[in-house]
Amino acid sequence: LSTSCKKKNFLSKKNLSFSIDTLVFDTVFTSIGSTTKQFKIYNKENKTVNISDIELMGGDASPFRMNVDGIMSTKIQDIELEGKDSLFVFVEVTLAVSGQNLPLIIEDSIRFRTNGVDQYVQLAVWGQDAYFHYKDLNEGIWPTDKPHVIYGFAAIGYPKIDSLKTLEIQAGTQIHLHKNALLYVYKSTLNIQGTIGNEVVFQGDRLEQDYQNVSGQYYGIYFEKARPSTINYAIIKNGTSGIHLFSRDQAFTDYTLSVTNTIIKNQARYGIFIYSGAKVKAENCIIAKNGTHALLVLEGGDFNLNHCNLVGYGASTSAAVGISNFYNDYSSGTTNVGSINEGVLQNCIISGTLPTEMAIDTIQMPGVTINFNFNHCLIQSEEIQIDGFYQNILWNGNPNFTNTIELDFSFPSSAIQNEQGINSSVVSDIFGNPRNNPPDIGAIEVN
Repeated sequence: LSTSCKKKNFLSKKNLSFSIDTLVFDTVFTSIGSTTKQFKIYNKENKTVNISDIELMGGDASPFRMNVDGIMSTKIQDIELEGKDSLFVFVEVTLAVSGQNLPLIIEDSIRFRTNGVDQYVQLAVWGQDAYFHYKDLNEGIWPTDKPHVIYGFAAIGYPKIDSLKTLEIQAGTQIHLHKNALLYVYKSTLNIQGTIGNEVVFQGDRLEQDYQNVSGQYYGIYFEKARPSTINYAIIKNGTSGIHLFSRDQAFTDYTLSVTNTIIKNQARYGIFIYSGAKVKAENCIIAKNGTHALLVLEGGDFNLNHCNLVGYGASTSAAVGISNFYNDYSSGTTNVGSINEGVLQNCIISGTLPTEMAIDTIQMPGVTINFNFNHCLIQSEEIQIDGFYQNILWNGNPNFTNTIELDFSFPSSAIQNEQGINSSVVSDIFGNPRNNPPDIGAIEVN
């Protein structure tokens, strides 16, 4: 007769260790859930420890939610953690509407009870109330006391429903767009009136640090057959197509959009996309680090850009500027051709990491007009153009920007574009500095 016995693993009476003492969430909008954050519990002893209670102290009323070892609850009991092992705790938060305009801080904690000893990990989140737009129609003036968050779309006019409206967005307004959302302008007018240091900012609605430089978080600003609109002192970042213009209201001969003193950056596709007859005037703009083109003109349309940086620094394999007066519709087997009655680039920098950062492809046919005027620009191109519409071009000069990775496009006075421009009605640069005589090429003036 023989007997055998299994040695019991005695429980440790030591306390737990944690990867953090406080779990902090970046600013979260009310009613919008956060990303999931995590921390680890460690048992640094050789023996197993029994965690008798893991409790979210705010209980069911807490805006936080915790998940431990696959269990989602406000209180979890009798979790055994083996020696030299660890365990993840996942936490999310969704805030209720507070009715306050100022940011608020919400706190809670998770209690861990082992061997009658309580230990805590603190939870904290900055909350922000906002105006929420979900497939709504807008006109008048948006208030500036709270951010505006767009789901789906916020429309100024809408086909077969509404048109001939005007929306003004004033200095300092913060606009956050959810995944695929857009600000949509249909046969109406959008006027964005930022100021130096108090720009109107368009960005995604995920404010965590991990999202600060992620492109494609929303679609962008979409103009369809729009009436003359303006954008002044705006920052449009981390979208898909910063500004997309389709056609124009034929009752007006003026520019569909005049955009000045504006930065458009880190778009998944285009900075400005002019399609099928829209007309754009731009001055003192920096359009940089986009997935494809800083400026794309397709199937015709007019553009007049003065003192702009159209630069392709980033991962793009497309030229910073792409211009075509036609579009091949492969689904129907047709080619749509339009005119470019005004195609002006003046005092502009067109550069980047590719050998050629300006690509033009046009079709000439009866009834179609092509009228280009490129003058006093710095252009990066493998092939130096000798066509008559190129005048006073600095071919393939190094603009000597301070830091293209950080999108700092300032430059020393020794740079080739210094005082190589031509005087125009643009008498100050994007930062309000006066232009020299003659001015520097690009959006920034060295003084």
